[in-house]
Amino acid sequence: MIKTAEIGHRLLHSDSIAYTYLRSIVASQSASWLDMRLSFALFAWLSLTPWLSTAIGAVAGGVLNCVINYRFTFHAQGCDWRAVMVKYILVWVGSLMLNAFGTQAVYSLLQKWTWLETIGFRPDGYFAAARLFVSLIVSWFWNFAMQRYFVYRECRFDNLAISLLKKIGINSKNDGNGNKA
Repeated sequence: MIKTAEIGHRLLHSDSIAYTYLRSIVASQSASWLDMRLSFALFAWLSLTPWLSTAIGAVAGGVLNCVINYRFTFHAQGCDWRAVMVKYILVWVGSLMLNAFGTQAVYSLLQKWTWLETIGFRPDGYFAAARLFVSLIVSWFWNFAMQRYFVYRECRFDNLAISLLKKIGINSKNDGNGNKA
């Protein structure tokens, strides 16, 4: 039988897909809670518009998720943070597009399935069902996969990302390993 301490050590340090996925859930939930709480606080206490409150919350949640994933989930401290940032943004934009257009497509499909109403499904539930379904699929098959195998791993794209950032004046004081860049 596996001891509790060994499970804890594996959960924190193993790079197996199962333990990494569990850590990614923690990172994702932490980011989602920050996103939601900040959005509601900005809307309720500072009277910002819904779109601006949501956008600020989403950016804050995205930054937190990227940092937690870099340090905790994928143990990517050896990767240059600038390359990680560019790749994370690319994957994040891809996720946004997949969620937006995927939700629209599934919603449109559900609207055509009138038989759903005969089993108690209501038209106002189509959006919720479409959003949840697409969100889970994108989370599992796009976000996690792209973060595990692209964002938090060194690849040939990194040099291009870093050189583009250098051209606009974003330089690194160190390379993530404590070495001067």
